[in-house]
Amino acid sequence: MTIRICIADDHRIVREGLKQVLADAPEMQVVAEAQDGNEVIARVQQLMDGEGLDLVLLDIAMPERDGLDVLQQLRKTWPALPVLMLSTYPEKQYAVRCIKLGAAGYLSKSADPDDMIAAVRKVAAGGRYVTPATAEALASAIGHAPGKGTATPDALSHREHQVFRLLVSGHTVSEIGAQLGLAPNTVSTYRARILEKTGAKNDVALALYAERSAKSAATD
Repeated sequence: MTIRICIADDHRIVREGLKQVLADAPEMQVVAEAQDGNEVIARVQQLMDGEGLDLVLLDIAMPERDGLDVLQQLRKTWPALPVLMLSTYPEKQYAVRCIKLGAAGYLSKSADPDDMIAAVRKVAAGGRYVTPATAEALASAIGHAPGKGTATPDALSHREHQVFRLLVSGHTVSEIGAQLGLAPNTVSTYRARILEKTGAKNDVALALYAERSAKSAATD
């Protein structure tokens, strides 16, 4: 049985590398590629209306439309279509969020080729691919109920997390509003919630908090 795959990543060299890895599995066929969030939706729509698709390999950091937003759209429109998230971020930083949003698995781009093929096979067959690090992060998320000033980035809501990422990247409230399609006042409300949850006093402190969280996720 052929596994028909769509690869979504904004870097051509990454897409070519993934295709080379998947080429070692004779039953896997890359039938489409996409380099931004909007193109992912268009490609999947075209395939689902035609010859069909079995799996989407989706990068988190996509231009035009955030990979997590694309994941939500795919799950809403085609709930039976498995999505395996790809990222350069540590598993403890994003895996839980992806799985909560409906991803069938989370895989580092630096994963061993054999692990990547095993993940694709498992997810395409209707299973979930969870590494030990992801399982540990899920267990921690379930058992942890943060209070004010103690939230981890994963404890933020999806929209809060989007605003958080843009704030720590140096974007202004107006720029964030334009990118996410939100009124500046709405963005300011999200910012206030984020500061309260993380205990950060301002955007500089929030950036330092983000750096500490990333280092903690990478070393745990």
